[in-house]
Amino acid sequence: MKKDYTLHGWQLSYFSGKTRGYLNFKGLDFEDKNVNAYDLMYRIPKKTGAMVMPAIQTKQGEWLQDSTIIMEELDKRHPESCVTPTTPKQLMAAMLLEAWLDEWWIPIGMHYRWSYSENYSLFINDASKGLLPYVPNVLRKPVAKKIAKGLQDFLPLAGVRKEQFKMMESWTEKTLDVFESHFAQHKFLLGDKPSIADFALLGPMYGHLNRDPAPKRDLLDVRPNLQNWVERCHAGEGKQGAYLKNDEIPETLTPIFKTIFEEFYPMVDDIVVKLKQFVVNKNKTSGDHISRSVGDITFPMNGERFSRAGLPYTVWMMQRIKHCFQALSREDKQQVDSWSQQYGYQSLSNQDLGPELIRTAVTTQLA
Repeated sequence: MKKDYTLHGWQLSYFSGKTRGYLNFKGLDFEDKNVNAYDLMYRIPKKTGAMVMPAIQTKQGEWLQDSTIIMEELDKRHPESCVTPTTPKQLMAAMLLEAWLDEWWIPIGMHYRWSYSENYSLFINDASKGLLPYVPNVLRKPVAKKIAKGLQDFLPLAGVRKEQFKMMESWTEKTLDVFESHFAQHKFLLGDKPSIADFALLGPMYGHLNRDPAPKRDLLDVRPNLQNWVERCHAGEGKQGAYLKNDEIPETLTPIFKTIFEEFYPMVDDIVVKLKQFVVNKNKTSGDHISRSVGDITFPMNGERFSRAGLPYTVWMMQRIKHCFQALSREDKQQVDSWSQQYGYQSLSNQDLGPELIRTAVTTQLA
């Protein structure tokens, strides 16, 4: 008998960890299947339009791709233990955290994986076994090394540049200290139950920082509260829990939201500027695809300036949040605005997010 769902991913994959933790929490009947070379290079692209992981295959043969969309769709199909908060402040907070964790943390995860040579053998071992499980090591390792080379070639675009290593590491240690303190008081980000934000945090934490040898030793082993959260979140714990009462946002997360409004928002603003220029310069109109990157952007990080490629997908994530905010009642909007104003941000409706975007399998396109 087939399982209801099949998760096509790897243990070492950033977004596979996010999705697997969610599936475990929901208690769904699923098979955890390692992506092999045939799946990655032919089957998944044919079914989803992109050579990506994770991907979800349903028992009926339907395919879902993109961790955010996967959780949104499966919560609709299985509304019990929904992981999206329903109260206005917690809803907006969870969505902002998810966008920040999905988009801002990619260079952090990639830096700690690829800038430390001791992690390399684990990646090659896992990737080679996943891609070609029935082939001898001597033949399958060169294939895994080719995949590794492709990922390493992407590092400068992601912002993993030697001159920025110290900045990233200082920022990361400071931010992980905040999470360590938070999880000393709370089981999950918004209380005793995980939300979309928790599974987004699981992305960089599970497959990268708490599994690759170097960051696990230096970052997570020395922060037991955070490490324990990784283990219980990935295992799907918290089903009987609840979010904090009265739509409360934990004070322990104040430094995180300060970071989001003071660093992540300027990053989004710079992508929007580049996106507008790209649309004009390339004469893009409705339905046209947008490049994966619209050029280099620079924004604040830890009191310095960080540079990386600007991804329109990030803007699409933020447009989702703005649409959700606009659908709130007037009273709910006021509550959210009152919360954001403590960080010097007047309203979530004020940010200029450029031309309307639609997500596609590979990138985005103009609506």
